[in-house]
Amino acid sequence: MIRNFTDHANNERTFLSWVRLTITIVGFGLATARISNVSVPFWSDILLFGSGAILVLLAFLRMIWLRKRIEQDELLDDGGVAADALLILVVVALLAVFAAFAYHVAL
Repeated sequence: MIRNFTDHANNERTFLSWVRLTITIVGFGLATARISNVSVPFWSDILLFGSGAILVLLAFLRMIWLRKRIEQDELLDDGGVAADALLILVVVALLAVFAAFAYHVAL
């Protein structure tokens, strides 16, 4: 049996939920842009894909960071600065994805 299996499984499920969220937001934004009759600037597609890539990258880094913390034998304080900074970056990336989506819909 893998040590701390449930913690690792929860960590991986959280990562996969971030990936699903990113795919949904980017896919829905691109589908909406393609359905509309207005031509969409190329840079907005790049912004949408870039925001999604940033979100997946941050989710991956969070998963790796938590995996290392799970493997440590000592108890650690959960109020770390790194966790808060990563959460803020994820929220900013998510807001960028929503802004790109709103731009697509507005056209």
